Amino acid sequence: MKYVTYGIMLLAVASIVFNTFKLNFSHLFAGESQVAVISIVAALCVVILMSILLISYKIKEKQES
Repeated sequence: MKYVTYGIMLLAVASIVFNTFKLNFSHLFAGESQVAVISIVAALCVVILMSILLISYKIKEKQES
C-alpha cells in the first residue's frame, strides 16, 4: 500500500509540473490557464492527503509495536 501511495503522489507531482507549463500569467483565470490552476490546486490536495495517509500508517505501526 505504501508503494501505491508514493505512486499516486508521483503522478500528482507530474500533473503539477505539466499544468505549470500551461499557465498564462497575463491571463491567469481565463481559458486553458484557469483549468491548469484548478488542476494544480487539486494535485496539491492529493499530495497533502497522501502525506497524511503515510503519516497515519507510521503512527499505526508504532502503536502496534
